[in-house]
Amino acid sequence: MSHPEAHRSMPAGNPADRAAAVPGQRPGPPALIDWQPEDPSTLANPYALFARMREEDPCHWSPRLKSWVLTRYEDVRNVCFDREALHSSDRLRPYFATLPPSEAGRVTRIVRYLSQWMVFKDPPDHTRLRRLLSQVFNPRSFQAMRPRIGSIAAKLLHALDDREQIDVIADFAGPLPCLVIMAMLGVPAHDLHRIKRMSDDVALFIGSSRTSPAKYDAAEAATGEMAEYFLALIAQRRSAPGEDLLSALVHLPPDGEGQSLSEDELVGSCIMLLFAGHETTTNHIANGVAALMEHPSEMDRLRKDPSLIGGAVEELLRYEGPSGAQVRIVREAHSLHGRSLEEGQRVFLMLNAANRDPRAFEEPDRLDLSRRGPQHLTFGLGPHMCLGLALARTEGQIAIPALLARYKALEPAGDTPVWINSLVFRGMHNLPVCVRRA
Repeated sequence: MSHPEAHRSMPAGNPADRAAAVPGQRPGPPALIDWQPEDPSTLANPYALFARMREEDPCHWSPRLKSWVLTRYEDVRNVCFDREALHSSDRLRPYFATLPPSEAGRVTRIVRYLSQWMVFKDPPDHTRLRRLLSQVFNPRSFQAMRPRIGSIAAKLLHALDDREQIDVIADFAGPLPCLVIMAMLGVPAHDLHRIKRMSDDVALFIGSSRTSPAKYDAAEAATGEMAEYFLALIAQRRSAPGEDLLSALVHLPPDGEGQSLSEDELVGSCIMLLFAGHETTTNHIANGVAALMEHPSEMDRLRKDPSLIGGAVEELLRYEGPSGAQVRIVREAHSLHGRSLEEGQRVFLMLNAANRDPRAFEEPDRLDLSRRGPQHLTFGLGPHMCLGLALARTEGQIAIPALLARYKALEPAGDTPVWINSLVFRGMHNLPVCVRRA
């Protein structure tokens, strides 16, 4: 799934991505690049610094993160596939093991449920969970949602009436994917604001660059509340199953190897699907709209020829993807670009930096909705490739053209948007836009 600081009693770094220990001191020669990922100017535009890192220090040791940072396409791609099993995705369990009893007692529900997320698992546990969830959460079920996604998008846009200014995130990109994943799971639409609040609080643990006692406690409380919420829905579906995916998960038969989901795995997976099912897509849609406003000629091309949307969504995901980084733990010591990576150290795979690598993409800083080339890394690759990538693509393919069809003009309004202080999530807090109806 993101650092520089934590509250006084917590180990440095965001808890969701911290290894059990950081062996030794800062490796190698003094760093020549002073990367301050939490700096507002860097958050707004990290790409010039990423270009330097790719050229001068592609396996960069960050003293602030106490982690390695990879920025080249080939390096990130190789770690995603990890054919030599040099890295691990199991980064919650080592972190929890380091907590003193006083801290461990404050995260009991986070430990119980978030540690069940398959994104924090290695084979064979990851393989088993992904195989089970894929029986229900798959491209076939995503495709069946296309009419519902279009209906939700139309309803949200209709509610904006004839306003001359909207917030793309608050009014459209935020609620749309949340309502979609709620509909898929059979979660009542009237609980939207409650679900969004709980999910935002869980994000404080998963993706916040800074943790504090208040944020930490909020994430623990939200995890517990969400678990109780799903336990109640699961009990209902056991006695009265519906046509939703939650019912399918509750009544999922054992797989070909006789394995099934435990109760905690079921609850944890529901929280994961709800959380991941909208957080990334909100940023995907909003980042895509912002990129199109920065490139009005490309926006006009897409408005005039909606058939471009398939390739356009892939290019928007490459150009300003919604996932800043994935994190791994070094499982086996090895070297890369002359640097020695030790067992237990963290490695940040900077997806958006890799997606701007000129070794992989011609003129990577140019938005080209007709671009052809290698696959972007926004959803990862290999065993941990995002389970819901087809859903995110489908929502982007429906939501962005719907917005362009409704408005003949979209232009930035007010101050420059503030970017979320996170390495894992790449998105903005809001996106105010002046609009004119078509």
